[in-house]
Amino acid sequence: MRVVALVPGSIGDQILFFATLDDLKRYYPNAQIDVVVEPRSKAAYRVSKSVHEVLTFDYKDRNSLADWGNLVGTIRDREYDAAIAVGQSWLVGLFLWLTGIPVRIGYKGKGSVFLTNAIPLKSSQYAAAIYHDLLQPFGINSPCPELAVNVPKPDIEWAQREQKRLGVHETGYILINGASSHLALADGLDTAYPMENWQQIIQECQHKQPDMPVMVIQGCDDEQFVGLPTGGRSPWPSLLESSPDIKVTKPDDIGKLAAIIGGASLMLSTDSMPLQLSVAVQTYTIALFGSTDPAKLLPKSDKFLAIKSPTGKMADISPQTVLEKIWSG
Repeated sequence: MRVVALVPGSIGDQILFFATLDDLKRYYPNAQIDVVVEPRSKAAYRVSKSVHEVLTFDYKDRNSLADWGNLVGTIRDREYDAAIAVGQSWLVGLFLWLTGIPVRIGYKGKGSVFLTNAIPLKSSQYAAAIYHDLLQPFGINSPCPELAVNVPKPDIEWAQREQKRLGVHETGYILINGASSHLALADGLDTAYPMENWQQIIQECQHKQPDMPVMVIQGCDDEQFVGLPTGGRSPWPSLLESSPDIKVTKPDDIGKLAAIIGGASLMLSTDSMPLQLSVAVQTYTIALFGSTDPAKLLPKSDKFLAIKSPTGKMADISPQTVLEKIWSG
């Protein structure tokens, strides 16, 4: 059986879809599963164990009829037996109909007239479970399994060398993913947690557990947040300026990032892609949410704790609230 899944969205969305792909492969081990994702999300499949090939298509771009036609031709040539559409776009539904794929699965709603199997969208569920419902036409009605990733061995070895370079040994470490939310603040998105709050949390953790290193993930554009002098660009010093003994790591691909997260004793994170990786590698995690419902992005587990802003704004979560959750856990 040859199956293609059309999965628009971010890398985090792809990771949430992994449980669906993995369960399909578990029930049909000889199936060849391909995905069509946005170019920005192709990197997610470095840590997927179930996908054969990743095709790219920018769903959000102003695609011409020729662009859609080229994709139709590519899909038709591969002679898939079944297709899964994650979105509800009528255009995607029409596209699948034009491909001639005999089994076309998606959610009820826009474009479902072009589908052979339309599944009710139960949007109040955990996101991974919403995706997993799309397997019902394959006769798969089991509960959604846990998220999982397949980290390449070279990435695990890189993480081991990185820990050694940073002087992190058998004590483990607290890992902070906050820089991406700092960038979101510059974009006007309310997913940012203030730098001064992170500073209070880090300093308190270092005071209470001086033998437990604190490591911060640095993204490619996060120098101001993590380590460079502010030079008047921010009223607050960078994390390294306020806490010179923190460890800074800069994984350059998703496999290395997953390996670093997997080695942590505790992950503190805002709502972002690394949060989904932390869930997938089963690291004990405390996640900060603004207006988003945590139940949609975190599975029910004692390992994954959510702190939701009382006002719907991330900045209104007090450092003390985060610290209380750390010490009570």
